[in-house]
Amino acid sequence: MQSFDPDELTYDAFLGGKLHLWQPRKGYRAGVDPVLLAATVPAAPGQRVLELGCGVGAASLCLGARVAGLSLTGVEVQQAYAELARRNNPEFEVIEADLAAMPLSLRQRQFDHVLANPPYFDRAASIASEDSTRETAMGEQTPLAKWVEIAAKRLAPKGQAHFIHRAERLPDLIRALPHDMGSIEVLPIAPRIGRMTELIILRARKSGRGAFRLCAPLIMHEGAEHIADGDSYVPAIRAVLRAGAALPF
Repeated sequence: MQSFDPDELTYDAFLGGKLHLWQPRKGYRAGVDPVLLAATVPAAPGQRVLELGCGVGAASLCLGARVAGLSLTGVEVQQAYAELARRNNPEFEVIEADLAAMPLSLRQRQFDHVLANPPYFDRAASIASEDSTRETAMGEQTPLAKWVEIAAKRLAPKGQAHFIHRAERLPDLIRALPHDMGSIEVLPIAPRIGRMTELIILRARKSGRGAFRLCAPLIMHEGAEHIADGDSYVPAIRAVLRAGAALPF
């Protein structure tokens, strides 16, 4: 698609204003999910990070705002979003490419962390969005198993892959992990106490030998139900969203 016109964009604050991102007014807009994903990545200064399907760069740039000195690279298939990601941080290396046809120069590199927020919806069982950019971001075109395969291939020895996805796709994620990916850890995310898990964050390590870990659910909001407008996030989530804090698990 063509580049976005200026009046089609908003300039939005993330991490309590520590980070600002240009993103489209309509279509796919980065929300809480990539911020949570970035908060769980235990990256260290000097490490190399690759984000698959980076959009405007929300996950990578949130991670970079928390951990200084990272080498950040993103892959994005939509030209307009790739341009915004570069605009959001000129030091963010953004490669415009389809995941299944990444350039050889990238396929020859290895990374300490690979993260992804793959499209959530299998369009064999759901209805496509009328907005083409949102559909590319939310409707699964490249199979989820391919995302996992590509992430694993780009990892350096002992590197970690990180995914956020809907809870019902957890079996698909685990089945897709290559045999050399171990030390699998899963963080369930539920909106409130007593509510079912809706999202999960999964991470796995190249050549990892640790036992599978299913963590206690992360609760997003205080109280059993929504009562009034306003910020009802629990303190740990508020610290992530408003102050760019880490979210260990």
